Order: sequence, then structure tokens, then C-alpha cells
Amino acid sequence: MSDRLIFGGAMALGLAIMAGLAVWQAAPVTASPALDGPGPNLVIEVAGEANGRVVIDLLEDVAPAHAERLVTLAESGAYDGVAFHRVIEGFMAQTGDVRHGKPGAAPGRAGTGGSDLPNLRAEFSHVPFERGVVGMARAQSPDSANSQFFIMFAPAPHLNGAYTVVGRVVEGMEVVDRIRRGGGAGGSVTGEPDRMVRVTVERQGD
Repeated sequence: MSDRLIFGGAMALGLAIMAGLAVWQAAPVTASPALDGPGPNLVIEVAGEANGRVVIDLLEDVAPAHAERLVTLAESGAYDGVAFHRVIEGFMAQTGDVRHGKPGAAPGRAGTGGSDLPNLRAEFSHVPFERGVVGMARAQSPDSANSQFFIMFAPAPHLNGAYTVVGRVVEGMEVVDRIRRGGGAGGSVTGEPDRMVRVTVERQGD
């Protein structure tokens, strides 16, 4: 995935940030826990300021290609060690840059890469962006999601129908809430970020 596309994606999500700023500031930060569906589940061990386990129920019936991509990358170990590089209070925590998000990567590059797999066509749905919902980050093109994803701290209705919803957190939102916030431009995390130290996949019957 080219830096141009990722930069475009940062701009696209940045525009969404500006458009929804008032919504986030007023948004509630509590909600009933989501029920676990048929899965598969993405299990993330987080370390840093936040420590613990986060379980995401992937919505294969809503975004099958995107759910399959997260499973593929997790099962290959590609997500292990990847940083939460962009974390905005009251909005979302973004991670998944398997190219530039690992320890030892060039400073400032996290968030500008993806995987070696091709970009995915959009799978927009009517599932709203609520607290705990997981969306796929993308460039300005709707068909440019690859490996990066974000977890919502609060509802962001201005994202509805514009980004692919791929899952919901069904366990560990208290861990997500403790992920180190960014203070740089656009919510970029400076210094040592929190990381997904290990990401695995669980299926019913495992």
C-alpha cells in the first residue's frame, strides 16, 4: 500500500474527525456490553499503559472479506507487536500497521503502511459506529482498507456508511479505555505506544 494512499486515508479520517468533533465531545462513554456472536473472535493481548485481553467478535455476515483479512493476519503473527499509533480521547484507538507499527520501525512511520496483501473493496453496512465497534481504516478511496483498524471509545454517527464495520468488542473494553492517548497531530502517539503484543483467533468449539 503506498504512502500516498495512507496519507490520503489520514486526511479522510481527519476530515471525519473535524466533522464529528462536537458529536464526540457530547457522546456518552458507557454502554451495555455487546453480546458475543458466532465469531470468529480476534483475541488481543494489550501491553503498555493498558494491560489485558480484548476480544473482538468479527462480523463475517456483515464484512466477510475484512473479517477474513484480520483472521489471516492474526493467524500469521503479523499483528504481534503492532502499536496503537493513533489514539484520540473520546473517539477511537487505531492500530494494525503491520509494516511500520512494530518495535524498531522508523519513528513517525506508524500508520503509513499496511500488509503485502491487496486492498479490500468496501463492505459498508447499516451497522452503526457505536462504542466498542471496530472499523477498518482506509485511504480516501472507499476500496483501500488493508490491515489497519480502529476501536471506538464512543459513538460517531458521522462515520456510519462511510467506513467498513468489521467487528465489536465483546470483552475488555475497560482495557481499551486505558490505551495510551495520543498528543501529537491527529492523535498520533509520541514516545512508546501501547501495543498488541499477541493476537490470536478463537472459533466456536476451540
